[in-house]
Amino acid sequence: MQIAMVGLGRMGANMARRLLRGGHEVVVWNREPERAQELAREGAHAVAQLEDLAAALRPPRAAWIMLPAGAVTEQTVQRLAATFERGDVLVDGGNSYYKDDARRAQALAPRGLHYVDCGTSGGVWGLERGYCLMVGGPDDAVRLLEPALRTLAPGQGEVPPTPGRSGGTAQQGYLHCGPSGAGHFVKMIHNGIEYGMMQAYAEGFEILKNANLAAPSPELRYDMQLAEIAELWRRGSVVGSWLLDLTAMALQEDPALARFTGHVSDSGEGRWTVQAAIESATPAHVLTSALFTRFRSRQENPYAEKLLSAMREKFGGHVETKAKE
Repeated sequence: MQIAMVGLGRMGANMARRLLRGGHEVVVWNREPERAQELAREGAHAVAQLEDLAAALRPPRAAWIMLPAGAVTEQTVQRLAATFERGDVLVDGGNSYYKDDARRAQALAPRGLHYVDCGTSGGVWGLERGYCLMVGGPDDAVRLLEPALRTLAPGQGEVPPTPGRSGGTAQQGYLHCGPSGAGHFVKMIHNGIEYGMMQAYAEGFEILKNANLAAPSPELRYDMQLAEIAELWRRGSVVGSWLLDLTAMALQEDPALARFTGHVSDSGEGRWTVQAAIESATPAHVLTSALFTRFRSRQENPYAEKLLSAMREKFGGHVETKAKE
């Protein structure tokens, strides 16, 4: 099929490449023209202006937006909508808030424009491994996109089948999750779970690293080989996962993790997951704790800890212990 890719960052560019490899006709645009020209040398058709996309695509047009959530995606949707026509499809494949998807779909519907939200997971490895796609939107629009969805998703043999189950698009690496916003809602929860899994691995490996700190006797002091343990757990363990694969890779490259500071950002989905849990009165202890830990990682000498020290000094005369250099 013919499809446009708008936004050629780490994921957007590789998604365009995977579509080209799958035999699709790909039109590309990026704010920095050199990225579009690089893909043009690989077979894509680059346009100079975002508004040129409509003329470069055959109806019904399909444009896939891979940009950061928020104002830049909002503006891009509006600019494309101004040039697209009835029956055309706009896809937001970034990490937008699902309530924004529902609002955009409702605003575009009277003009006959279809809006599809697609939670996209796969990161920088998606070019070779494929992308897990969580789709929300009208049935007709999703059907129109299915040739591209099949190409972007993992191919046959890349993911082992679930025992006792056959059929269904979920086993093809993409799923139409429901109406507008449903795809990004599923991706939001996916990322919230990711926070919790990452935190569990991080805490477990830190306990392993510190195994000799509280040992009551010399024979219980262990010098754990973290890279080897991670590699071991990849083989048949119930805690095996792609995240563990990446953890093992990182520990093999740099066991001390010397080039990292421990400053952990969050891109919004974890916050939205916790917000959704609050709105539905659903307990989410692990996910919430993982999110708050990321907040703490970005603080140096946080005020709350200073106040704790001040209170201990006032009620008990406890002198604050200085950290070892």
